[in-house]
Amino acid sequence: MLELRDITKVYGLGTANENYLFNRFNLTIQEGDFISVVGSNGSGKTSLLNVICGSIDMEGGQVILAGKDITKQADFRRYEKIGRVYQDPSMGTCPQMTILENMSLADNKNKPYNLRSGTDKKRIEVYRDRLRELNLGLEDKLDVKVGSLSGGQRQAIALLMSVLTPVEFLILDEHTASLDPATAELIMQLTEKIVIEHRLTTVMVTHNLRYALEYGNRLLMLHQGASVIDIAGEEKENAVSEDIMRLFNRISLE
Repeated sequence: MLELRDITKVYGLGTANENYLFNRFNLTIQEGDFISVVGSNGSGKTSLLNVICGSIDMEGGQVILAGKDITKQADFRRYEKIGRVYQDPSMGTCPQMTILENMSLADNKNKPYNLRSGTDKKRIEVYRDRLRELNLGLEDKLDVKVGSLSGGQRQAIALLMSVLTPVEFLILDEHTASLDPATAELIMQLTEKIVIEHRLTTVMVTHNLRYALEYGNRLLMLHQGASVIDIAGEEKENAVSEDIMRLFNRISLE
């Protein structure tokens, strides 16, 4: 279980533009939750992910993981248990490196570096098998540089890389936003498959309300750093999309 307790985040502290994004914000994420997070621009969606990952400083509050206070734990330590996929595929992959080199790099996450080869030849067939499951023909392109691939192909590889080593949490920061509709559907199907197979606790920020309602067991809507909707299970399944859209449109205009 992950708990955010009394989280306070202020941008421009002490300036004329001081803005309290989170003011004693609380959130409990149960093990196995798949939370879809929606909200207007500036509502705190990405900042919420950054608080979980330790990527930004806070003015107050605690981050508690399995009963342990990790508030002061560095982000790279938290990423030992967290896989993260960003909106921009280039942030999750190295475009100048080949598919094989990217996957080898991800495969060495949390491992000590020394003078041995960066690529374990014994793992190459494992990479091929993982890529084959994507049905994108990438298993035969291990020597192709990732930068030459389409955005959807790169995002699919980024998803695979995020869980190549054992993790407990998957953080998705609008990971379909820059993709065309057909490719976004493919990535969402792959996302669900990975979440189920790896039994991951997942937090997904999205602007797509259909995805938010269709995927996951819990829906969280943020507005000005506060939760205005938090529904799960049967209540989420029975939610009326028009009602959710109506509230989303109203708060987006405020």
